[in-house]
Amino acid sequence: MSTFRTCDITGFKVDNTTEKLFRLNAVFAVVSLLIAALGAILLVFTRWQDFHVLSSPWYYRIIGLHGVNALVFWIVFFEIAGLYFGSTVVLNSRFCAPKLGWLSFILMATGFILTDVMILSGNADVTMTSYVPLKAHPLYYLGIILFAVGALIGVGLFFGNVALAKKEGKVGKTLPLFTYALMAAAIIAVLTLLSGALVYVPTFLWSLGLVESIDPAWYRLVWWGFGHSAQQINVCAMVGIWYLSVRLVLGGSSINEKVSRVAFLFYILFISIASAHHLLVDPAVSSTWKVWNTSYAMYLAVLASMIHAFAVPSSMEAAQRRLGHNKGLFDWLIKLPWGNPAFSSITLAIIGFGFIGGITGVIYGMEQTNIIVHNTLAIVGHFKGTVVIGTTLTFMGITYYLVPLMFRRKIVAFKLAKIQPWMFFFGIALLAIGMIALGMFGIPRRHYDIAFTGGPFTYDFNLASGFVWVLFGLGGILSFLSMLIWILIIVVSVFFGPRVNGPQDMQLAIAAPLGEETTPHKRKYEAPGTLVLTIIFLVTFLVFYFLNWKWLAAIWEIQ
Repeated sequence: MSTFRTCDITGFKVDNTTEKLFRLNAVFAVVSLLIAALGAILLVFTRWQDFHVLSSPWYYRIIGLHGVNALVFWIVFFEIAGLYFGSTVVLNSRFCAPKLGWLSFILMATGFILTDVMILSGNADVTMTSYVPLKAHPLYYLGIILFAVGALIGVGLFFGNVALAKKEGKVGKTLPLFTYALMAAAIIAVLTLLSGALVYVPTFLWSLGLVESIDPAWYRLVWWGFGHSAQQINVCAMVGIWYLSVRLVLGGSSINEKVSRVAFLFYILFISIASAHHLLVDPAVSSTWKVWNTSYAMYLAVLASMIHAFAVPSSMEAAQRRLGHNKGLFDWLIKLPWGNPAFSSITLAIIGFGFIGGITGVIYGMEQTNIIVHNTLAIVGHFKGTVVIGTTLTFMGITYYLVPLMFRRKIVAFKLAKIQPWMFFFGIALLAIGMIALGMFGIPRRHYDIAFTGGPFTYDFNLASGFVWVLFGLGGILSFLSMLIWILIIVVSVFFGPRVNGPQDMQLAIAAPLGEETTPHKRKYEAPGTLVLTIIFLVTFLVFYFLNWKWLAAIWEIQ
């Protein structure tokens, strides 16, 4: 029988099993992020040719270690914790199958440890994508499979928790928007994890010698059904946290919740199939499939992101104006609670995700303009704008609320916590922009020695790239330090921080929900400031969009 505690801050009922599993998954998420961060700084000082700290075998080894920990383990551990939170605590409901929850965690933790051990021991120097005919030790593939099976059980438990809450009358006509976003993420996760099973199980058997061969073209196609879609789970969870944060910090909600829900539906229908940009130079995939996936499917997925890009800031503006910040277009923006590290993290994540990750995502996802940067460092710069500034900074930010609410501990070094999101944002922004610029210079995506030192021929890149390498390095250092600060703050807070004994111990306020606006106003639009900001974003996008077409035309010079 489930036992609960009633949170004296939020009033929610917290299931005992949920609380324990949430804490364990969150702790393993932070451990994964630390491993990813250590790998990242080593890669920064290896790609930066003036330092080149790693040998060739260790460079490719650390690429694999960084990739699986940053893009799989950190993200999925955190998201499973979020799924449990959103399907029980937010719904005031109980955990449907505690034993399966523990099985899920044990499988995920075992897979995480097994995979990392195989990589660090030199038995899986195949990088994260592990394209065949490269072959790793069977235990590497087994680790990935165990982790994926555990995650799939966790996703199934989310659906079970929601169904139980519905059965027990804890859910009305619709789910809360945050839980609805997690539902979209969970649906995409099922498709993603099944794609992973489809590709990794035969590859595991191949590594054991039980299957004669794996077709490389088939492997690449199916693997990206797993690899690309995995990042779309992040997008749904990330946007859901944006809406949740507006509610927590300002008491606001989406100005049109129905439209926001439709946008999540677009993610489910279209974002998983818009992965062709990874396969644009693969001859086994037809041109028709490539064109369709880099146009219609991608445009509808982008439309969903554009809806959220307007809906979330407009919900902030509407809430601020109801609180009396009505002067001009941007008084509401200036008077947002920028000193709240959770809020600043979320807002900076929106800016970085839109202006860096979003703009480059659309352009690099198109068949023609992708060719300029395909397999260059610019693609990695795009990742930094989406998964790091977008998802990771969002997850970091909401943790400042989750530590006191779920771990019942105060945030230590709170003044430092206020600075940390800004350090991380500017560090990753520098790193991402540096990578994008270096990609424009033709710097390859993964090559260990771009100068071909000691080879029969060498290549010298444009001298201007030297300055960009410095920006790249500074961004890497700043973001690494800020990530260590965040990890230190969270770890010390969770294990040694003062206990939270009630609302009086909360360092971050939780706003009361705002009702419908009853005060008459003269505004024609609910969020005029956000409309102007959206126009600025679209103009920026169009400038960069047409520049890429200009650069594409300049490449194909015929004499």
